[in-house]
Amino acid sequence: MSETISVPAEPVAAKSGGAGHGGAVASELAHLYGDGGRWLAAADAPQPVRNLLSIARLGRANLLTLLDIAGGFKRDPHETPVLLRGHTVVLYFNKPSTRTRISFETAVAQLGGTPLAVGPHELQLDRGETIEDTAQVISSYAKAFVIRTFSDEDVRRFAAAATIPVVNALTDMHHPCQVIGDLLTMRELWGEFGGRRVAFIGDGDNVAHSLIEGCALLGIDVAVACPPGYEPDAGIVEAAQRVAAAAGSTVLITHDPLEAVAEADAVYTDVWLSMGVPELERAARVNAFRDYQVNAALMGHAKPDAVFLHCLPAHRGEEVAADVFDGPRSRVFQQAANRLPTEQAILFALLTGRLRDVSTNVPIAKELS
Repeated sequence: MSETISVPAEPVAAKSGGAGHGGAVASELAHLYGDGGRWLAAADAPQPVRNLLSIARLGRANLLTLLDIAGGFKRDPHETPVLLRGHTVVLYFNKPSTRTRISFETAVAQLGGTPLAVGPHELQLDRGETIEDTAQVISSYAKAFVIRTFSDEDVRRFAAAATIPVVNALTDMHHPCQVIGDLLTMRELWGEFGGRRVAFIGDGDNVAHSLIEGCALLGIDVAVACPPGYEPDAGIVEAAQRVAAAAGSTVLITHDPLEAVAEADAVYTDVWLSMGVPELERAARVNAFRDYQVNAALMGHAKPDAVFLHCLPAHRGEEVAADVFDGPRSRVFQQAANRLPTEQAILFALLTGRLRDVSTNVPIAKELS
């Protein structure tokens, strides 16, 4: 079954910038909203989604919409060069960043705007100004706010007080922008998602959480293998398992890497010491994860044409062997490149109202929200 949604012949003009986008589902959702094959008239359609806080809150139709729009921007990065003309987007980074910062700065520029990257010491948050006051002030200056920080609660508070779109660019619990780009890579490789299996080996971290949520929504089997004590959040897993069951797929959490990679189409890993984890834990983590390295032997238990994925940065010789990371099955730099059209798609979709609030209409969104 195809993972895309049929669209009307005539595209819809964007609400900002005056030009329609070539992405198929983007145009279609301006008029109709799909719920399991049942179409609702525009007058009954849910309200536009204002923020991207987690993949779970998107719902399946919105996630597919973002992938379609991202595919369009990858084909033509300058298709919508006036959306942000004369406007700024504030990028707040409370953690180091390479791919997220540069891809968002470039995305804003390619949409015609000016990115303003700031850190915690450049705002008055360090001097006691509240998140809510900061959100209201920035909303009066900028068109959107992208935030990479530690606490999900801080992001939720900012989104609740802001009147502009807020994008979670990474927290301790979620990394939605990364995984949307990963799903774009998978669709480029496979075409369709049905019948596919992704294995994640290592720490049950923010990337694992977002990957579980995304795979559950799209009907991809996902298996996560991690040492005891490093499992993904139980609430995220339980909700995703219910969603996956409804979609005809599975979410498996195991301590056995061989069980996870069996018949996998993609094997994914992340660093053993994520940002925010104290350096003092390094020795204990290296000891706990030593049997969870993705190497040629482990890849040999996946499908013969299985690919290797990594969100980067990578530590060759730790979570992944160098011959796998740099080998012919690696798609890590395709993943990294796909962050740019993904960030463009996220900003475009939120600023033009292409995503629809499914929280009160689709059980999947309610399960994962």
